Amino acid sequence: MRKSSDVKDYIRTIVDFPHEGILFRDVTTLFADPRGFRMAIDQMLHPYAGERIDKVVGLEARGFILGGAIAHQLSVGFVPIRKKGKLPGTTISQDYKLEYGEAIVEVHDDAIQAGEKILLVDDLLATGGTAEAGIKLVERLGGEILSCAFIVDLPDLGGRKKLEGLGMDVQALCAFDGL
Repeated sequence: MRKSSDVKDYIRTIVDFPHEGILFRDVTTLFADPRGFRMAIDQMLHPYAGERIDKVVGLEARGFILGGAIAHQLSVGFVPIRKKGKLPGTTISQDYKLEYGEAIVEVHDDAIQAGEKILLVDDLLATGGTAEAGIKLVERLGGEILSCAFIVDLPDLGGRKKLEGLGMDVQALCAFDGL
């Protein structure tokens, strides 16, 4: 068990995954450590002390782990945004660009009510495409994004700038340079 007050120390880097030249920031080591995981959740919650949050929205898949824990701590509901075809009820969809193609995410059409204050969470902010798609879905349902919270920001990939360009508040616990 690690002992550190810096979340970054709990995240391992895997070289050349999933492709050569990529430094993969693996948060599963953070999740597996009870002290590290608790610290991450507590630190992700800290900026929102005293704020009204109605629901936490988590982006598939590691955003579910974080979002569920954060929603529990806030005593609010949790809403998953999933890959196309994974939700059983009536959904709305949003396409977005990936590095090598496109993908679609969905949310139930009754998951968020107009005017609800939303905290959007995921483990990592890279290009911002998935987060932007999630933001669009929440806004189409009438929700208001209070903030977007991540454990890791990869600033060289431009996601933070993209989300801030959309008028979003963006919080990240740590940043790693490079891909």
